Amino acid sequence: MEQSHVSLDRMRTFVRIAERGNLAAVARETGAGQSTITRHLRELEEALGVSLLTRTTRRTALTEEGTRYYAQCLNILCLVEQASQEMRQTRQATAGTVRISCTAALGVLHVSRLIFAFQDQNPGIRVEFSLTDERVDLVREGVDIAIRLGPLTDSSMKLRALGESQRVLVAAPDWLHRNGPLKRPEDLRDREGVRLSRVHGSDRLVLQAPKGKHHVVPFHGRLNVDHGLAAREAFLAGRGFGPAHRWLVEDCLQDGRLDLVLPNYRLPPAPLSMLIAPERASLTRVRLCADFLGSEIAKIPGIGR
Repeated sequence: MEQSHVSLDRMRTFVRIAERGNLAAVARETGAGQSTITRHLRELEEALGVSLLTRTTRRTALTEEGTRYYAQCLNILCLVEQASQEMRQTRQATAGTVRISCTAALGVLHVSRLIFAFQDQNPGIRVEFSLTDERVDLVREGVDIAIRLGPLTDSSMKLRALGESQRVLVAAPDWLHRNGPLKRPEDLRDREGVRLSRVHGSDRLVLQAPKGKHHVVPFHGRLNVDHGLAAREAFLAGRGFGPAHRWLVEDCLQDGRLDLVLPNYRLPPAPLSMLIAPERASLTRVRLCADFLGSEIAKIPGIGR
């Protein structure tokens, strides 16, 4: 008989028989037929090579080997239950570590403050916060939650759409004074731009007119940067004009350090999404964090549903 017949289910059946002293009673309790209970016991004894019980018409009693095996089975089943209970508690725990990856500029300007607020509400949760514009592999890097701008192709992750990130054309007031007036998309053709080098299609601007017509304008400049915060500083320093996520420059627009360029024309928005590692999604601390961030990120200026 194969050792595979020494299973936890057969151990549990044997323990019940030893404690009840009656196969029929065990069959009634488990909802299995008495023939099934008898077969499980027989297969277990054949796999072990010993008799565990002596059976008469009136009673069932443990053999010497059965008594020792019963005590060992109790220990094994107790350890299994303890391990299962620990895992259930881990899933339900509001303490532990949550690992978050986020688009860099959004993380610095906005998400970091949301994480502070989340930890204030959940003091038992430790957060490891990674800022990168690279598309990380959540499973390989051990990341629980990733917040990403732009189209996503990883269908193996649980995805939450957080909204759309609105984009605008901006420049410093003194740059506009030197390079104006700018009234139509064609006026931008020979103007100095600040480009984000890692953004696909950043060598052109696609603008939608108030009546819906689309204009495509070549976009170039002497300064290319690979980080949104560097682009923001370049705009403020008057190094050129360019597209920016509204959340990246909203405070600068409010206090007059930057102005909108062609405010009647719209740039295509970028999708903002949250990815959650599927095997981590059921952990209470990960779910709490994902729900909190999903709700609060939607309130960031420039994020539209």
